[in-house]
Amino acid sequence: MPLLDEISALPADLKKTLSDRGFDHELFAKLAELHSKSDGNRVEGTVERVVPSDLETLATPGTPKHAEWTRAGERYFREGKVALVVMAGGMATRMGGVVKVLVDVFDDTSFLDLRIAENAAFERKFGKKMPLWLMTSAPTEAPIRDALKKANAPAHITTFEQGLGLRLDERGSIFKESNGVASTCATGHGDLVDALRRSLFLKKFVEDGGEYVFISNVDNLGATPDPAILGALLESKKRVLVEVVKKEAGDRGGIPVRWNGKAQILEEFRLPETFDPNTVDVFNTNTFLVEAKALLEAEIDWTWFKVTKKVEGKNVVQFERLVQEIAAVLPSMFLVVPRDGDDPRFLPVKDNDELARRRETLETLATKRGWIPGRAP
Repeated sequence: MPLLDEISALPADLKKTLSDRGFDHELFAKLAELHSKSDGNRVEGTVERVVPSDLETLATPGTPKHAEWTRAGERYFREGKVALVVMAGGMATRMGGVVKVLVDVFDDTSFLDLRIAENAAFERKFGKKMPLWLMTSAPTEAPIRDALKKANAPAHITTFEQGLGLRLDERGSIFKESNGVASTCATGHGDLVDALRRSLFLKKFVEDGGEYVFISNVDNLGATPDPAILGALLESKKRVLVEVVKKEAGDRGGIPVRWNGKAQILEEFRLPETFDPNTVDVFNTNTFLVEAKALLEAEIDWTWFKVTKKVEGKNVVQFERLVQEIAAVLPSMFLVVPRDGDDPRFLPVKDNDELARRRETLETLATKRGWIPGRAP
């Protein structure tokens, strides 16, 4: 049966759920056809290392430049023109398949608790509420909503749900799980832009005078909104700031390169086989600062990537997109930020062992930043 006919034959409630979350059945069929002939993931053309002028380094606290950037950025914080998006759609498969944002970091305090406390600390410091939007997925939406309600989170802390897609089996047909139901999946953190637009939060934020949006992963508590980061972007006159850090052994991820002469972020699986990613000594932390109006209005012809997974022991294919592609579309700067020292901005927690190693650092950081009630920074 042709794929479009298979989609038409799906239950009406599933088709509505997919449609509400941005699923485009014709695009899906085209992607299936394209990737049946090739993986389609590697770029063509010329990929080169970035030149030194493509990278800026975050000024050291205590220096005149850091003070200048901080003063410039703080004005936007005090005027309520800054928001934060936290990507909380994934399930922590390496932590037992739990909702990661609800995992306790220390003392019965979860990632979500710390993000709420971070938000309250900004309100105390700058006298304005900072919108906090959590991008959820189908399996994380209800648990996170329930946790926000239980925590009596204020209304400006809320959720929006990312896209939903279908999986294919090895024959290119819709994959059905053992219960006979078509298998669905989240379609990557590149969903953030379209999902945020569907939610209308961003539209209202811009209409109310909002100007900048920080974006970070749920498990990277180091990547807090920072006036100095905003000051750096303001000075650059670019529309996107991409945070990068120096690589350490074992690091893999998106790296800044020049593709056909334009500096942007490419994941390693997109690089030509002839390009050695080890020749670039920094990589993207999946943390961004974006001009809100650009995030709302930019026309982005998203690249969809073929991703192979195992479901119930069987190989399946799904299609995803990556949020760092905004740096390929909008004028962007790449800022090298610290991953060590007194104020690190890259503290990812991918599994329980990493959480155990970072627990003391994260508790110290939360205390220093005033996130723990009753505990002096």
